[in-house]
Amino acid sequence: MTSSLLTEVSAAVADGIAAADPALTSADPLVRPSERADFQSGAALALARRAGLPPAELAARVAAGVRTGTLADVRVSGPGFLELTVAPDAVWRRVADRAARADLGLPRGEAGKRVVIDYSAPNIAKEMHVGHLRSTIIGDCLARVLGRLGADVVRQNHLGDWGTQFGMLIQYLDEHAEAAWRQDELAGVSPVSALDELYRAARARFDADDGFAGRSRARVVALQSGDPATIAVWREIVTESEVAFRQLYDRLGVLLTPSDSAGESFYNDRLAAVVDELTRAGVAVVSDGAVVVFSEDETGPDGAPVPLILRKGDGGYGYDTTDVATLRYRVSELHADRVLYVVDARQSLHFRLVVEAVRRAGWLPGGVEVAHVSFGTVLGPDGRPFRTRAGDTVTLSSLLDAAAGRALAVVAEKNPALDPAEAARIAELTGVGAVKYAELSTSRTKDYTFDVARMVSFSGNTGGYLQYAHARIASILRRAEGEPDPVVDPSAGLHPAERALGLALDAFGDTLADVAASLEPHRLCTYLYDTARAFTDFYEACPVLTAPEPERGNRLTLCRLSAATLREGLALLGIVAPERM
Repeated sequence: MTSSLLTEVSAAVADGIAAADPALTSADPLVRPSERADFQSGAALALARRAGLPPAELAARVAAGVRTGTLADVRVSGPGFLELTVAPDAVWRRVADRAARADLGLPRGEAGKRVVIDYSAPNIAKEMHVGHLRSTIIGDCLARVLGRLGADVVRQNHLGDWGTQFGMLIQYLDEHAEAAWRQDELAGVSPVSALDELYRAARARFDADDGFAGRSRARVVALQSGDPATIAVWREIVTESEVAFRQLYDRLGVLLTPSDSAGESFYNDRLAAVVDELTRAGVAVVSDGAVVVFSEDETGPDGAPVPLILRKGDGGYGYDTTDVATLRYRVSELHADRVLYVVDARQSLHFRLVVEAVRRAGWLPGGVEVAHVSFGTVLGPDGRPFRTRAGDTVTLSSLLDAAAGRALAVVAEKNPALDPAEAARIAELTGVGAVKYAELSTSRTKDYTFDVARMVSFSGNTGGYLQYAHARIASILRRAEGEPDPVVDPSAGLHPAERALGLALDAFGDTLADVAASLEPHRLCTYLYDTARAFTDFYEACPVLTAPEPERGNRLTLCRLSAATLREGLALLGIVAPERM
């Protein structure tokens, strides 16, 4: 790993603080990127009272104690800020070092950690819809970033594959629709689409027909007790659903595979033991015939403790119990150091109750982090949760179709002579990339509007703009193919645009570390967009292929590192970086 300039400058300022006043050793140097210089430190203002000195005087003493060849200038400004300018040769050395390394010198700060990430989690026998978009894409990005930083990432797709709804659906298929389901499949209708429609019909029948409802409940008992005929139909439904999920994951470029699936059914034989152990430990109690954990931290509107229901009065288990068993499994058997749940913000209270129950049971060691990576809602143009005109939930495949269709129109307009097959390929890459980038470039805790026209634009902070920026750099590099690898001369001058781009490229590792700590993918999007703009400014100000040596070699190396950084950054977002567009 190559340390970043920010890290090195921070260490130099920390040494300067210790030299100015040994009592301040280990104080935060508070170094940040700056528009007035390369970096700025406000540490003297924060530490002046402890040092018993005016901020400007303390800053002057710190500046005098800074010793590093990386910095060309350290000066005091304003009430006591330090402005720090990196030496030109230090910028070029970092560019050369990172460009020469296959790993780009990125940190491995998550090495040795096992991180379990729960994301996507669609329901069996139902089509994936817009409600699954955010969990799937945010979770996949975090899995990529944490894995790139060295973590042992365990992906978990917690499928909704168990419960009353399956007794209802299987009974309906048995009585009415199994043949129709097969006919739909033969007619080219997706089996999971057919199952989705059949489930709605079964739900309506369940609500209207007490006899059917009773037979459906009996079918649930048959399913839970392992009745071979019922299990066989259930397995077929699960298999067909997973095929449909796999097709969407492949189209999205999502890392989830069938081996990552661990649905609710996986934990079924653990539920009774969980309830028994929590009851014996006094964490769970019987209340009105049910077994519950009354929270010690959460109260309802009436001031009473909020209950987590482990076993219902009729002896059945719900998702509260399943989620307690799931977290226990991930800690005790998957040996997670960090468990991330990428789930809708509306589930916040539920997860707080689950974590509290597991911790009170003694199943959650203090060193294990459990984080609810919550997110907001995808909105339609009317500012409400995105739905079809008929009021139905929008399927995920239809969203991708709309984005790819819009992208095809944009590609055709820009290059009408393009081969149709190539235009379709570019449109698919751009359309899918646009949806993913729009999702990831917004702070996950905020709602955002699904606007296809804006998403597929090749200008502004969009996925298409970054893909186009990468393709443009690749075009420059192709014109230098066959030449010896460029050599960087650190003694060459440093144009302001070269400096800005070099410093931006150097911050890649710091950005990834920030994403890993904050669990906010939009920070990577912002970094890539700013870096692409810095490249544009550089290319407009600094000729590359026509420049004399040593400028040509230095600038070609900047181009190579820029392309590699954008390609790697887009890959961590799960977006393809085309060589040509």
